[in-house]
Amino acid sequence: MTSTTTQNRSESVRIRATDGFSLGAVVRRHPGSSSVLHPVVIINPATSVQSHYYARFADYLHAHGYDVLTYDYRGIGGSVHGSLRRFSADWIDWGACDFEGVLQYAAAHFPGQSIDVVGHSIGGFVIGLAGSSHFVRRIFTMGSQFAYWRDYAPSERKGMFLRWHVAMPLLAHVFGYVPGKRLGWMEDTPKGVALDWARMAPHFELSLRRGRKLPEDVPDRMALVHRFDRVCAPILALGIEDDPFGTVPAIDRLLDYYGHSERHHLRLTPAAIGQDAIGHFAFFHQRFRESLWPIALGWLRNQMLPSPLAGIVRHRFSEGHTKDPACATYQGRAP
Repeated sequence: MTSTTTQNRSESVRIRATDGFSLGAVVRRHPGSSSVLHPVVIINPATSVQSHYYARFADYLHAHGYDVLTYDYRGIGGSVHGSLRRFSADWIDWGACDFEGVLQYAAAHFPGQSIDVVGHSIGGFVIGLAGSSHFVRRIFTMGSQFAYWRDYAPSERKGMFLRWHVAMPLLAHVFGYVPGKRLGWMEDTPKGVALDWARMAPHFELSLRRGRKLPEDVPDRMALVHRFDRVCAPILALGIEDDPFGTVPAIDRLLDYYGHSERHHLRLTPAAIGQDAIGHFAFFHQRFRESLWPIALGWLRNQMLPSPLAGIVRHRFSEGHTKDPACATYQGRAP
């Protein structure tokens, strides 16, 4: 691991994914001399969004007493090594290898500290793919879903389908990756990630790595589903009404996989906080520091739900089912 100190509180580090791949990350840590064990928050980005997009939100959490770890998935931002043309990476790699590696890093470098996760878009999905996810204490997600096209907002569904499920996979096959920067869509994106997104079905396990089997002859897709059963952390899933990705059916579809977690799905209309639009990305903009960011902070601190007077409507509450025995091992301890 190498590191560079910046801004007196942020440290750029390299983290190894579980398969040895080197990931770029930034750690915001409080002084080690403190007798207080601060919780640590891992921020999982959206698909093809660089981790520095969340820097101000990470600073906000740090200022409110958290140690914070941001990172880039393989093939994105600080986790790009050479050309993407022949680079193999997909959503399973991002969860089972990258997020799992970051989770293990947090356990080793923040011993005894509670581990929470903030997931944006696909960042709330990849949590369930990690083998050690049962050690996460609390989860906050923003617009998290796995991009099944029929769940897109009806008013924008046709255009989104043509871009993400027709043009994107075509570009991936032609170039060997998606040149998203040139198109003004997103970061350049590995082919495997683009194809995962493009072929997504109502049940993600029917779309990812189809047909593969584990050594014990168990279909890989069923093993993936069972990993979600290991997540025990209570989840607050926030959806914004003008978010074309994070619609009610899209967020509920993902939450259904987290059957052992207490799940709260809350909805917010931009007009409730005096805004014309928020969409899929703006939650993490600095201008929402006083209006929206406290929703995430209150949940991470003590599972506090926002007051209905704040313009939030609870769409759904689901109790967790019988817990996996591994869940009982977590009481703020690291894996």
